[in-house]
Amino acid sequence: MKRILILLFSGLLMTLFPLPSQAQSLAIELVKELTADPLGGKTPKIEIQNINRQLTRITVSYTLDQDVQQDDCAVRLTPGFRPAFHWAPHLTPTEQYVIDRHVFRTPALIVQDAQHTLILIPDAENPYMDTGFHIYMDMNAQINQLAIGMSKTTVKEHVLYQKEAGALFSKGAVTLSFYLYHSSGDKQIQTNPFRYVLDFFWSKQGTQMFNRTDLSQSLFEKYCTYSYKWAFDTWKDAVWQEFDMNGKRVGAPVFIVNVTQSPNYPGEINEREMRSIWNQAWFSSLRSATGLFRYARRTNNDELMKKAQLAKELALAAPQKDGLFYGVISAEMEQIEIDGKKYNRSKGWQTAFWGNSNRNPVTRDVRNSPFHILDMSWTAYIMLQWYDELEKDRRLIDYATTYADALVKLQDAKGYFPAWLDINTLKVLSELKESPETSMSALFLLKLYELTRNTKYKDAALKALAIVQKEIIPVGRWEDFETYWSCSGYGQKTLLGKKQERNDMYKQCNFSMYWTSAALLKAFKVTKKKEFLTAGQHVLDELLMTQASWQPPYIYVDAIGGFGVMNSDGEWNDSRGSLFAEMLLDYGKTLGMKEYTERGLMALKTSFAMMYCPENPRSKTLWEKTWPFFSTEDYGFMMENYGHGGRTSPEGEGMGEFTIFDWGNGAASEAYNRILDRWGTAVFK
Repeated sequence: MKRILILLFSGLLMTLFPLPSQAQSLAIELVKELTADPLGGKTPKIEIQNINRQLTRITVSYTLDQDVQQDDCAVRLTPGFRPAFHWAPHLTPTEQYVIDRHVFRTPALIVQDAQHTLILIPDAENPYMDTGFHIYMDMNAQINQLAIGMSKTTVKEHVLYQKEAGALFSKGAVTLSFYLYHSSGDKQIQTNPFRYVLDFFWSKQGTQMFNRTDLSQSLFEKYCTYSYKWAFDTWKDAVWQEFDMNGKRVGAPVFIVNVTQSPNYPGEINEREMRSIWNQAWFSSLRSATGLFRYARRTNNDELMKKAQLAKELALAAPQKDGLFYGVISAEMEQIEIDGKKYNRSKGWQTAFWGNSNRNPVTRDVRNSPFHILDMSWTAYIMLQWYDELEKDRRLIDYATTYADALVKLQDAKGYFPAWLDINTLKVLSELKESPETSMSALFLLKLYELTRNTKYKDAALKALAIVQKEIIPVGRWEDFETYWSCSGYGQKTLLGKKQERNDMYKQCNFSMYWTSAALLKAFKVTKKKEFLTAGQHVLDELLMTQASWQPPYIYVDAIGGFGVMNSDGEWNDSRGSLFAEMLLDYGKTLGMKEYTERGLMALKTSFAMMYCPENPRSKTLWEKTWPFFSTEDYGFMMENYGHGGRTSPEGEGMGEFTIFDWGNGAASEAYNRILDRWGTAVFK
């Protein structure tokens, strides 16, 4: 395919076809070469608009005399410098792969050297964002090339995208537009290039959507009511688990339920996974119980308060082994046969056993899974929050302190805490033994220091953050358990600790960005040293590149403010938004930045956006298309995210079939109740 070529050098613009005169004044000396494909044999018209000294809008348009079938049409550019830093929202391991529009949450391509920054930003207002073919991006660090184009795509692995043949471009005008931002010698941009992109999108759509969104306390109260009625009333037979353990009554909502457990489902129940209860970095029954405690206290609901206390008792019942403790309690499962079909069922809590999260590099067997430091540090941190903010149950701080004393002994000479310990020998496993999961342990130890004033906890925490600042943050090595050992297994055997060479990026998960930015903010509050706040904001802004800063027309639920997960998966509105919301408010208050406050409240709102209820009409319509038997008894049902498989449709593709209370409606309710208690009613509007 013959391409249109533009050469840019020495401040002069040379082309093989006429360009507008204003191109001569365009400050794009950071671009060495730009090529544009013809479409159906037609050469494009290129319009160049200088928005300001550093921002340029480029429009590549075609006028087609007839419909054109063409597999690909792209614009490619070569920076006029050799970047040392690359960032893209998704991985593209070979030239067949692209960054599909589905993952355009805050889309940009960023390249930098020691002096220069060049950022390509797709034009979200381009009407061709919503067409049968997909606008995509690509970044090839090996040949120093950025691209934006149009093609059909297909989902590969979980979840990456490849170009696919068969794109059809309709007769008439076809437009591809994007922005180029360029900077030379700007220290702020060099330190934190994400801030410009975030402000670019939020000022265009975010603030306007924030001002139009119902963020009232009354709405969040309705969401909480639905959540707790669903869990403890209409779906209680499936959700609530209560049993005796060592002579003590314990209880909590079950790990997961699916649509076959709805009171309105017309068939037999088929439990999706083992019947279990988790206290882990994702699925934390103790975290959800703190929200239930706050709600019960506010509404004088003794029955719900009893349930919150039972969940606390279950967390404290987890056996400790040399200070370490288990994160999962499970019941044995079996298959039964009904009318010739097999169904998964639990054998009951009389068969209960303790284990750990099976999202690990060793085994999927909970019973034999290794101890996970991250999970223990998170649970112990929640215990300290309960003790500090809800009730002075001394058992909580004693349990957490016993664990902390074991934890500090595991810190290596550099400052890292390991990820996993063998369940039998307690030997440190090699996987992620130097990772940003360390930051969660630092956050926990800083909280314990605040409560005990024991400086050994603070010293260990600051040593941990020092190594994360030195070795993790500068290169974006955001690898944690979810990056490789959850649903997205791409690179598990080839990328751990290594960059994907074509993109010059690590496989990244935003969970570890959250622990790190939260720990750095806590370190700033403890030490008053501004360098922690500066570093924390940098990590926060990288995290926010995974937040939806606009509402795409091809995302059929309310999504602005919601979060994705990693640069190789497809989620929108993931439940982690409820976890991130308060930290955004905290950074907004600390830095006096309204944008963070708005983003935090929108994150809280979208953490409820997948709930089946009348207050979410777009989601409600899709739920009823997907599961027509849903009715009022199902209000409160809520998938953990949207579009996880990398595709959506107006017919309901992307809606899912299960609810995890502790990573869904219960988690979102906890976030609201906590924010209400700590920030007051004035934060809502």
